[in-house]
Amino acid sequence: MASAPETKPEIFDGEKAISVMDQDDDPSISNIEDKPLVRKIDLHLMPILIAIYILQYLDKSSLNTASLLGIIQDTKLVGQEFPWLNSAFYFGYLAATYPVSILLVKYPIAKLLASSILIWAVVLGCHGASENFAALCALRVLLGAFEATISPGFTLITGLWYKPSEHAARHSLWFVGNSVGSLLGSLIAYGCTFITGGPLAPWRWLFIVLGIITAGWAIVLYVWLPDTPATARFLNPAQRVWATQRPQVAQRSFKTNKWSNTQFLEAMMDPKTWFQFFVITTVSLSNGVIANSLLLGMPLAVYNVIVVLLSAWLTKRFRKSRCIVAASASALSLVGTILVRQLPATDNAGRYIGLILCASCANVFPMMLSLISSNVAGFTKKSTVNAVFFLGYCAGNIAGPQFFIPTEAPKYGVRKDHLPL
Repeated sequence: MASAPETKPEIFDGEKAISVMDQDDDPSISNIEDKPLVRKIDLHLMPILIAIYILQYLDKSSLNTASLLGIIQDTKLVGQEFPWLNSAFYFGYLAATYPVSILLVKYPIAKLLASSILIWAVVLGCHGASENFAALCALRVLLGAFEATISPGFTLITGLWYKPSEHAARHSLWFVGNSVGSLLGSLIAYGCTFITGGPLAPWRWLFIVLGIITAGWAIVLYVWLPDTPATARFLNPAQRVWATQRPQVAQRSFKTNKWSNTQFLEAMMDPKTWFQFFVITTVSLSNGVIANSLLLGMPLAVYNVIVVLLSAWLTKRFRKSRCIVAASASALSLVGTILVRQLPATDNAGRYIGLILCASCANVFPMMLSLISSNVAGFTKKSTVNAVFFLGYCAGNIAGPQFFIPTEAPKYGVRKDHLPL
């Protein structure tokens, strides 16, 4: 079969912003050569990205786990102080979003990520020495600021190594670390409950242990993860050239350091930018849930893994299906919220099934990120759309915990009334 004719990228101020829909044509590499190369890249990159994403979820959610181990009582938190600690993380994340976007351009990605992870590991360990709300709040802001490098950095890495048609599956693969992290977090916290009689409370051990593990993986990432395909030591010289060219040719887009006001305005005027902002804001409002039992949270985490991996398979099996897959999962999530809201309080099993179904929207985050990576071309436009996206992500996560009013525990009537959102 004859290959499609090569189309040269349009140029405007160094790079024209265009939309690209799941193109998969790379005339310089045959399928016979391409498949082994992609497999080699997957085996080298995906395990480290998944492992780091597991840790970032474990670390940022460790406060919720610690709440089940006595941190609220030991640090004398009152009123809305605990929900504000959850929100404080995203204030730090929000403040760091713009500086991170600049740093990811100016410095080697892998080295920047490794440095950020090492610093947040130290910050996380310091949580174990906290004695009051002020100390915890300051540490949560710092933790959010340094964790803000991960999702944008991984999105950039995915764009550097993979074609648009491969983005959804790879975004889903490393994002599944969130769900695995939730599962492991429940097991780790459950194990911490058996630590008794020592000089430190179980919740302090939780932060210390997670900090040490995270610091170790920062070193692994520094050594193992290349900054770009051109510097990948696990590829031979010819493969480095192919690995560098294949995403660029498919996307019809080439990186530039020049800021384009035209592209910025195009991004801000594009309805899709604000649609993605709205979607991620509303989905993020559901974050901040505190489980009544560590072990009851495990089926929820397993379901998250299934949803994300199934979504990855569907988007690979059926072209141009990302929006449909995300919308279908969101509809299933809505069914779950209705069950939680409408079933009688005595129907614990039915309401728990509804709670699990609420997690169906777990695939929206990787689907939206993959759409930005694939369909937004022009360096300035892509950076702007990403910034707006993470602005919505932070806004939702800041507001979400505030629906938990301690005086309404354990029913949380306000939270339940707002679930259909």
